Amino acid sequence: MHPLLREFEKTQQKSELPAFHIGDSVNVHNKIFEGEKERVQIFKGVVIKKRGSGVNAYFTVRKIVQGEGVERMFPLNSPKIVKIEVTRRGRVRRAKLYYLRDRIGKATKVQEKLTKKNSLERALLEDATPAPAEEQKTPQNTATQS
Repeated sequence: MHPLLREFEKTQQKSELPAFHIGDSVNVHNKIFEGEKERVQIFKGVVIKKRGSGVNAYFTVRKIVQGEGVERMFPLNSPKIVKIEVTRRGRVRRAKLYYLRDRIGKATKVQEKLTKKNSLERALLEDATPAPAEEQKTPQNTATQS
């Protein structure tokens, strides 16, 4: 590849991309232009394919909407992508998850990849949820009841 092309590609690539893999559940925040208005739309789904490298990198996200499968390809370095959030790590043994196209219902679920980091995050989330308030008896309350 010519050095000028290589330099141009470096300027076009995004520097702050999250590390996501095939089988991960992601939220892709995508800019939508409607007339003069601009808004961000979130596309939630499972990454079934990644292809290309450098500026030409793409990834495909699949989700089920009203019983119908919807796949959408996103250029990885597109300026329309605001951010990519990884909501869940998937445990898969394939590079392309085309077999999910033939599955229906719960069979489309990908097993979660459990790591120490994931379990710590879950524990922190469970601790952050407020527990039901229980009445605590204080010495003042017990003295007045007797």
